[in-house]
Amino acid sequence: MIEDTGERVIPKLMDPLNPLLLEHIARYQFALNYLSGRVLDLSCGAGYGTHMIAKRRKKHISEVIGLDLDQEIIDYAKNEYYHPQSTYEVADATDPNLINRFGTFDCIVSFETIEHIEDEKSIINNYHRLLKPGGTLIVSTPFGEGRGVPCGNPFHIHQLTQDEFRELFNERYEQVNFFYQNGVVMEPKQREGVRYPLGIAVCQKGEE
Repeated sequence: MIEDTGERVIPKLMDPLNPLLLEHIARYQFALNYLSGRVLDLSCGAGYGTHMIAKRRKKHISEVIGLDLDQEIIDYAKNEYYHPQSTYEVADATDPNLINRFGTFDCIVSFETIEHIEDEKSIINNYHRLLKPGGTLIVSTPFGEGRGVPCGNPFHIHQLTQDEFRELFNERYEQVNFFYQNGVVMEPKQREGVRYPLGIAVCQKGEE
């Protein structure tokens, strides 16, 4: 049985009303209508989101591949979340050779990944490299005190500020829209007096 460390979201081991679980599912729900063609779920974790994409977008996608660094969690995903249009593989999100292994994708989702990586350039480069011209990238991360500043979460290297997060995408993509998440709600603009712990970037790559 897979161990629940408190970092992984594993729906079958959690209360259905757990706020963390609802928050993560909400991000995949938010992303669904953007997804078509060949889809990559980079850092897929337990696989529930990859499975959600396969089931809910089966008429719009050709396949969805879930990649994660952890062999144990990928084995779990394969056992728990089978779908004929999905596959799960062990891979490092920062590996520059991912494109040689898996090719390119029409859409990429990568939720709660950047905060685990000390130098974001490697994964930011992979996002751009793996995405087809005209493709859509959807990335989320929690906000914090900034790059290089220790945070309270023992699983995170650091948590970017809102400005640092926006700077990762603004110059590389033809169009970028930012959304702000509070619980299960995503909003395109911040309302006064509301704290938004997480951000989501929806990026459109130019036709090259």
